[in-house]
Amino acid sequence: MAEAVQARQPEGDAPLLRVRGLAKHFDVSPPFVTRALQGGGRSILRAVDGIDFEIERGKTFSLVGESGCGKSTVARLVVGLYKPTEGHVEFDGVDLASLATRKAMEPVRKRMQMIFQDPFASLNPRWRVADIVAEPIRTHRLIDDSRDVLHRVGELLEQVRLSARDGEKFPHEFSGGQRQRISIARALASNPEFLVCDEPTSALDVSVQAQVLNLMKDLQRELGLTYFFISHDMAVVYHISDYVGVMYLGRLVEWAPAEEVFHNPQHPYTRLLLDAIPDLEMTGRPRQAVAGEVPSPIHPPSGCHFHPRCPFASDRCRAEVPPSLPRTGGQVACHAVEEGRMPDAGNSA
Repeated sequence: MAEAVQARQPEGDAPLLRVRGLAKHFDVSPPFVTRALQGGGRSILRAVDGIDFEIERGKTFSLVGESGCGKSTVARLVVGLYKPTEGHVEFDGVDLASLATRKAMEPVRKRMQMIFQDPFASLNPRWRVADIVAEPIRTHRLIDDSRDVLHRVGELLEQVRLSARDGEKFPHEFSGGQRQRISIARALASNPEFLVCDEPTSALDVSVQAQVLNLMKDLQRELGLTYFFISHDMAVVYHISDYVGVMYLGRLVEWAPAEEVFHNPQHPYTRLLLDAIPDLEMTGRPRQAVAGEVPSPIHPPSGCHFHPRCPFASDRCRAEVPPSLPRTGGQVACHAVEEGRMPDAGNSA
């Protein structure tokens, strides 16, 4: 019978995940006949438009931004559900694009798993919980004996603060928070070391969110897990993250250690996102809302994508794509930061 997974020790200083120049474009053109009759060309949606970041072993890297900015597309690229249009995803030094066959990909798939946003949709309603959690064990042939499989399923359910007896029930018999715990147990079944969490608490009540996040942090400490966390909730991100990346219209505009992003934001978009967090301490500091609407990723603005909504935009911002500049512990892509036109952020968290 398989032993419970022990905490993993970091292997040197190399990041577990490295993303370089990652892009994903979708062809959303009308059918050829329609285009021929109407005289239109192809329409390409640039969901992800060339991003770079790294995730250290045992750490949590969170990607935040407004709905439609490309966060979930990045998550699916990282786990191999989408093939990138350009760029590379390296997992523990292996370029996923080089794994051309299912057999070659299988060892990597065991080491990375995904937790989806909606626990009501991600669990098969016709399967008992024991079968749901056991599916990765059977798929990867980790345990052969059926009794040992059930014993391991019981261990996993107890690990996520449920009962082994819950394996006999169906998903509809559980609350949303309990269903998400079942999803976490299923993700842990293949003994992974890297979890991609696509807004795993957004469908839950606030009090239940805190319970699930605390559980995930406990599991990270116990098992040495590495998280890639997708969210639009800055309060959730602040609670769980070691590093934070801020995404806007397919591009990564800033990333740095979480404390730096929340207390010393550099990019105007990051500052405006933080201004949207309620000021519960009533500090009285000036706040500014993000103006305007997110532009279409099919016809994005020239230069810096954020310039139509940025209070510090200049002619250069409208014409040139800003390069990534080093900042404390990370990078920022902004002409106003490069030229020193940004006022002091002060305490923005």
